[in-house]
Amino acid sequence: MAHPKRRQSATRRDKRRTHDKLTPKAVTICSNTGELHLRHKAYVVDGDLYLHGKVAIKDYAPVAAAAPASDEE
Repeated sequence: MAHPKRRQSATRRDKRRTHDKLTPKAVTICSNTGELHLRHKAYVVDGDLYLHGKVAIKDYAPVAAAAPASDEE
């Protein structure tokens, strides 16, 4: 096992730890729908996909949920 020859200073230790702090996600409330959503991301409300406060896709259904799994053997 490796052992340090010299003690690392508190400054060097703290510089390494500066990136360990977690930051909260940027969440906002839509002015049109009143829904909480992540900023700069599309979100679904009542089956419609919204982006930047406007309807991007009407009657939106995710691709993975729309295709039923079938076993063909």
